[in-house]
Amino acid sequence: MSAAGGLLEKPQIIAHTQQALNYTVFDCKWVPCSARLLCLGSFPRGTGVVQLYELQGGRLSLLREIEKSKPIKCGTFGASSLQQRYLATGDFGGNLNIWNLEAPELPVYSVKGHQEIINSIDGVGGLGIGEGAPEIVTGSRDGTVKVWDPRQKDFPVANMEPAQGESKRDCWTVAFGNAYNQEERVVCAGYDNGDIKLFDLKNMALRWETNIKNGVCSVEFDRKDINMNKLVATSLEGKFHVFDMRTQHPTKGFASLSEKAHKSTMWQVRHLPQNRDIFVTSGGAGNLHLWK
Repeated sequence: MSAAGGLLEKPQIIAHTQQALNYTVFDCKWVPCSARLLCLGSFPRGTGVVQLYELQGGRLSLLREIEKSKPIKCGTFGASSLQQRYLATGDFGGNLNIWNLEAPELPVYSVKGHQEIINSIDGVGGLGIGEGAPEIVTGSRDGTVKVWDPRQKDFPVANMEPAQGESKRDCWTVAFGNAYNQEERVVCAGYDNGDIKLFDLKNMALRWETNIKNGVCSVEFDRKDINMNKLVATSLEGKFHVFDMRTQHPTKGFASLSEKAHKSTMWQVRHLPQNRDIFVTSGGAGNLHLWK
């Protein structure tokens, strides 16, 4: 077979549509069960912005723009019902807010969750994904990882922070997993010094930790609502690690593979909802890599 024929056999990534923006984008989210998406970020003047777009005839059409006092770093629909589709956001002031996008003037839930910027957020128990209560997890520069139940005001249901005397590391990424029944649930957190920690929320204990030698930019389980299967972690130096979460060795932890893919930071990993064996990584130089 010719080289050209071999190339055509590989999946192609083709840009469907693109949109120029006049602000810094920190996060993008599909609105569940719709052809709409949200862009979250910061205007140059230091305020936050949420833009709602809809795919219309192959192009992105701006439906709504909402400006907020603090830049918005991250968002999730993961703890909301499909009927409400409320957006939870973390901002530069350490605030966790939940918004009804139909009436976004005031949040339906608001708490000063952290002392510093909320870098990462994830949700579970909503959208029909994951058993158990709807919960939101936030990770912050203040070194803490907190789990919130939107039905409980002001206080987190769990707070994972360094012990007294330990240095506080910047938490860059958080993800839920193992939510396959009403009791089981874990949170994975990645830190700027390369630490990855797995917190067992059922037993309120640190289940496992490791260090991958470089700042952890993104972690994601291949599925949130099954027995832990695979965990992918991406890092600063263009390397990613895949952990087999099915069997835990008492001293060695979980088996893993690593691959150096990008020449720059790997900012994010996302699994394909329709096929958990396929995931995409995004690099700081603008490249996307598709993996199986």
